[in-house]
Amino acid sequence: MMKAFIYFSLALLLVSCRGNNDIEDRGSYEVNTSQHAYAAFPRVHILVIHYTAGDFDTSLSTLVGNNVSAHYLIAQEQPKPGDKPLVWQLVPESDIAWHAGVSYWRGTTRLNDVSVGIELENAGWVREHGVKRFAPFPVMQINALIPLARDIIQRYHIKPQNVVAHADIAPQRKQDPGPLFPWEMLAHEGIGAWPDTARVTVYLAGRPAWQPVPMPEMLALLSRYGYEVTPGMSDAEQHRVVAAFQMHFRPAKYDGNPDAQTEAIARALLEKYPHH
Repeated sequence: MMKAFIYFSLALLLVSCRGNNDIEDRGSYEVNTSQHAYAAFPRVHILVIHYTAGDFDTSLSTLVGNNVSAHYLIAQEQPKPGDKPLVWQLVPESDIAWHAGVSYWRGTTRLNDVSVGIELENAGWVREHGVKRFAPFPVMQINALIPLARDIIQRYHIKPQNVVAHADIAPQRKQDPGPLFPWEMLAHEGIGAWPDTARVTVYLAGRPAWQPVPMPEMLALLSRYGYEVTPGMSDAEQHRVVAAFQMHFRPAKYDGNPDAQTEAIARALLEKYPHH
């Protein structure tokens, strides 16, 4: 009796569904899309920003080759003011691009599988008199990035704290997009995370900005925010993690030394974007 009732209920469900938009005709078969599993999540939940460290022609040739790829490439030179910005899509967002490499963010590895990657044509850095000099990003190039990034964030409901630099997810290998990338300005445009200045001041608690803080305390905060911190890291590896964070959120000084301002920024970010 129970089996008959179940079969009858299923039959009613099938009949009712055929009259609505939940039945998708795929030619030789039909698909019922009326039911959605809860144990699922979108493939994409991270947006990674890179620079190419090369000119446009070289970058394009590399990104359409056999070794690396990215979903989008944005040239420095854009159409004249008044015309629409131009971006190059090299990989469909539904496909995996090979842009992140060995990477980690907020407990997730293999970030190629869960991210969209945007490459910006940029010369990267050169060393002058022992100091790294990073190349700036033209305003028109950033103006092309803004609507693209907004669309991706909206499409996949990407959280602000999951809009990251390549250096954030691979600090031992990468420094892009570098300290001149305008993270603060983009955050005001709804792209990415940024701490509230008033809360940074509260957490600074009157200390001098460059006052040293213990490295283990700093790394614990950065680990909570999302960076990869592992036991047994060398001093150089620890400083690279701190430097990646500083390039993103305190680019005025990114020497990798933990200080009071870096700590205050990390605490303000954790308050605003808690890691659940």
